[in-house]
Amino acid sequence: MNNNGLIFNVEDKPKFGQLIVFAIQQVLAIMAATIAVPTIIGLPTQIPSAILGAGVGTLVYIAFTKGKSPVFLGSSFAFINSLGVAMAYGYLGIIFGSVLAGLVYVIIALIVKTAGTEWVSKLMPPVVIGPTVAIIGLSLAANAAGDMVKASASNLNGGYNLAALGCALVTFFTVVICSSQKKRKMPKLIPFIIGIVAGYAAALVLTVIGKLANVDYLMILDWSPIVNNFVQDGKFVGFTSILDYPDFAFIEGIKEIITGETSLNNATVLNWTGAAQVALAFIPVALVVFAEHIADHKNLSSIIGRDLLKEPGLHRTLLGDGVGSMAGTIFGICPNTTYGESVACVAITGNASVRTILTTAILCIGISFFRPLMVLLETIPSCVMGGVCLTLYGFIAVSGLKMFKDLDLGDNKNLFVVSAILIAGIGGLSIQIPYQLFAADQASTAYTVINGVVTEVELVTKEGSAILAHTAGTVSSTIQITSIATALILGIVTNIILSKIEKKSAAEGGTEQGGLISDGGAFANCEEKSEDVCSTCECAACDADKTADTCSACKDGKAAANDKAE
Repeated sequence: MNNNGLIFNVEDKPKFGQLIVFAIQQVLAIMAATIAVPTIIGLPTQIPSAILGAGVGTLVYIAFTKGKSPVFLGSSFAFINSLGVAMAYGYLGIIFGSVLAGLVYVIIALIVKTAGTEWVSKLMPPVVIGPTVAIIGLSLAANAAGDMVKASASNLNGGYNLAALGCALVTFFTVVICSSQKKRKMPKLIPFIIGIVAGYAAALVLTVIGKLANVDYLMILDWSPIVNNFVQDGKFVGFTSILDYPDFAFIEGIKEIITGETSLNNATVLNWTGAAQVALAFIPVALVVFAEHIADHKNLSSIIGRDLLKEPGLHRTLLGDGVGSMAGTIFGICPNTTYGESVACVAITGNASVRTILTTAILCIGISFFRPLMVLLETIPSCVMGGVCLTLYGFIAVSGLKMFKDLDLGDNKNLFVVSAILIAGIGGLSIQIPYQLFAADQASTAYTVINGVVTEVELVTKEGSAILAHTAGTVSSTIQITSIATALILGIVTNIILSKIEKKSAAEGGTEQGGLISDGGAFANCEEKSEDVCSTCECAACDADKTADTCSACKDGKAAANDKAE
């Protein structure tokens, strides 16, 4: 184990057998979120495509970052509303929007390559990044808690189930116990696999008891995905139940160009008007998600003990993320982003080997073609994944809190910046910019993610949102900036404003010392007001020194590391 607490460092090469096991664990950590996005936007049949796209995108990211940044890319929640707009223009609309978002990253990467990263550190110091990383985990808390009391992964509308909570707690405590191993043991490296197996076993026992006793409440597991994969209408499906290729978005896009029609229901092929609307939906979101990219990589940097913004460099991580997202959409269906769940998995297991991430990407590509594995993953109960997510999301939150533990929260500037980010992020404050998507005389279908009461075609998701298929008439849609991004923007603006006020006060001769305003001279009152201290080096000064412009410890105005005199 190295000084960073890692069992495997970034360049380390675990044995082949270990790599496979570690990769399976990463797959389990990122799977729930990756498959959630196509389900939320109303394309549950595209789950294999999303997994394929995540694998391809991660391979691209690893290539651009020279194998120095161990994080997995998965389907991005930030673009859910944008995807809703793009889906009205078929696969070409989705590809076009994702390519534009990726190009935003490429442009920013070129700027960073030219101008350096100092401006990024000034724009997003620890007082901003720390609470932002924290709310990435905290904002997901309700999802984890909600999943822990659901009986089945396929039962999104299921009510509270105490038996499910029991399975979730079995999973959670198994993960915690395995992760707490001090020595280099396998349980420390694969706590999530062991936890999921334990939770699944508990669910299996309860399901068998419930089946024998005819008590539905205890039937936690749902094997219908496996049955439906092999048997449909009472007949064996055949070879496609074993091997089947996912829908490649670029192939569907080529078909749309050739035929002038799209396979997406009630959608139209991309046109110039649609291109403008899709651009308006994707570009602003991409600009904001850039800040989340910084937060993820600073968090990962603190875990592996290396500054990824310097090596391989922020420009490379941005290129990897942007081009990886484009590639992921072209081959799959959803834009990608770096996953906090993957970062948390690295930290908890102590395995930062980039070869594990590489193997995970290859495994995801393989899984997308192998149907039995896909449906087996679908049978993992929500409560079991909820127990895993309790640890993953919790670790993300704590990682953020650790980033600003050394900040002086007695300083009003820091206090207001942190509080603004935490409250806005946890409270779910988002920016929604409405615009008219279709004219009233168009008989097309648009998809939009909305909150509240929904009519017509509805798919309720675990986030409490819904998908609406609305035919004909005027559709009012929005460009939505997620709560995390909104909180980050609010924090950045608050920090800039308060920093300028602080500098202005200092320039006018009024600096703040320990919450008290001094006269801006060479000596300022300390908190206790019992003595005068030098405002430059903060050492106690004698009466003779007070007559000079600076104290004797600060010749030529240079601060000295003097202890305060009694």
